[in-house]
Amino acid sequence: MKTEFSVFKKFSDLNQAKEIQTLLETNKIDTVIGNNAGYLPTAIVGGNEMLNQIEIKIKQSDFDKANKILNEHFQITLDEIDKNYYLLQFSDKELYEILLKPDEWGNVDYILAKQLLEKRGKSIDNEMLEALKEQRIIDLAKPEENQTSWIIAGYFFAITGGLVGIIIGYSLMNSKKILPNGIQVYSYNHNDRKHGKNIFYIGIIVIILFTFIKILFLTK
Repeated sequence: MKTEFSVFKKFSDLNQAKEIQTLLETNKIDTVIGNNAGYLPTAIVGGNEMLNQIEIKIKQSDFDKANKILNEHFQITLDEIDKNYYLLQFSDKELYEILLKPDEWGNVDYILAKQLLEKRGKSIDNEMLEALKEQRIIDLAKPEENQTSWIIAGYFFAITGGLVGIIIGYSLMNSKKILPNGIQVYSYNHNDRKHGKNIFYIGIIVIILFTFIKILFLTK
């Protein structure tokens, strides 16, 4: 069985990506690196966001180990940062937000947030960090809500023979997101995916019918 690799980190700079790749490979973590340029299926539903990023992919079973390696590699203390560093102005709530959402922040900011909270007298232990990590996974695993407008648009374009309808249907049906632990889950709930499947096949059938009718008229 072929081992599936999931996106672990994204970079805009190839040299930075290769540095992290070398670090992981040195610690016996297999990696796959590549340039992801273009539109993701979810981007069509989410807003046509163009991507041009370097991706490092690893096995899902290596995610925890890789994160620990990066946190150790980027160890830094408060004494080493600039006195105007933006995290120093963060409230306790904002710093806890970094601990809750480490996937949205760099490893350095995550480490500094812990140190800042500890310096302010807040208790930060591994049990709490694990609880925050589990809560983050639960939050991110929830399907994205309110796809009604895209479902309506999908049916409209599918029935009128537009290729856009097929694309919207395919995206609703198949789009997945990768959680910080490497597990992939569907982006949308079962009902929305069911609508996506209907839209996709309606679009294909309508295009086939339109093509067949056009051929009939041309042959007359």
